[in-house]
Amino acid sequence: MNASRPRVLAQEDFDRFAVLSRDDNPIHCDPAFARATHFGATVAHGMLLFSLLCAQIRRSIPRPVLPIAQTLMFPRPTFVGDGVTAALVLQDAPGPGRIALDTSIRCVQRGRERITNAEEQVTAHGAAMLLADATADLLAMMRPAPLDQDGMARVPAVDASLYHLSIGQEASAARTFGVDDTDEYVSLTDDSNPFYTDPVFARSRGFDGAIVPLPLLAGMFSDLLGTRLPGRGTGWMKQSLRLCSAARLGEPLTASVRVTRLRADKELVNLATVVSGGDGRVVLQGEALVLVRNLENKGARGAV
Repeated sequence: MNASRPRVLAQEDFDRFAVLSRDDNPIHCDPAFARATHFGATVAHGMLLFSLLCAQIRRSIPRPVLPIAQTLMFPRPTFVGDGVTAALVLQDAPGPGRIALDTSIRCVQRGRERITNAEEQVTAHGAAMLLADATADLLAMMRPAPLDQDGMARVPAVDASLYHLSIGQEASAARTFGVDDTDEYVSLTDDSNPFYTDPVFARSRGFDGAIVPLPLLAGMFSDLLGTRLPGRGTGWMKQSLRLCSAARLGEPLTASVRVTRLRADKELVNLATVVSGGDGRVVLQGEALVLVRNLENKGARGAV
């Protein structure tokens, strides 16, 4: 599959995604704060980059597909002013009705300078799983069993505390997405997947109407991680996502994050991440790895 055309990311893009996701982490939105960090400039939200991958999936695959899983690593920051492309590589099918992709965001231009070093280009990479000819029944059949959150971190905690953080600390936030949120998402990212934008199409596939885009659901984690736990200044290093059930527009949702591992020597934190529906079912689950080197207030108590 081909890469997308380059897109130069502006501060306006970061600010719009901050409003959409409610993640106004200063590493994304405050140029003065960001200049004082090891980044040196504002950097893109991880889920903004994920949404560009989803847009390229929609453009590259002729039939409607539903993203149901994604892993992402962010080996290098994507800075304001960078020109980036979203690239997809088709992998062997893992089973009937599924499509597997290697995904990456590559920085091809920084300011007026073209970047040609292949290693330096990649600022995000991972793997995606899609459902072809997806229906509500098929999604339910393929839904993984809920994770044992107490066992999500398969390696032991190295430290009992780090700054104001401790094992088991939690934060949560409630939100309901509407048509205006989807419209802004499509306008910003160009991901006009009909599962998200066409209620008639979505109903024809057994859903209750248009469903919430996966990057918006995951953006609830971005909000919590970047503003409450660990807090403002947090940098996303890795995220895994598994869609367990569709969230309909207008449905009350609750996102929760919980600290599962601390590594003080590297200033890294692992967290379990879950979005639940209004009826208590698991909608989205996964795990985050974040860097807390640039926390705005390292001594404050985390939100609960």
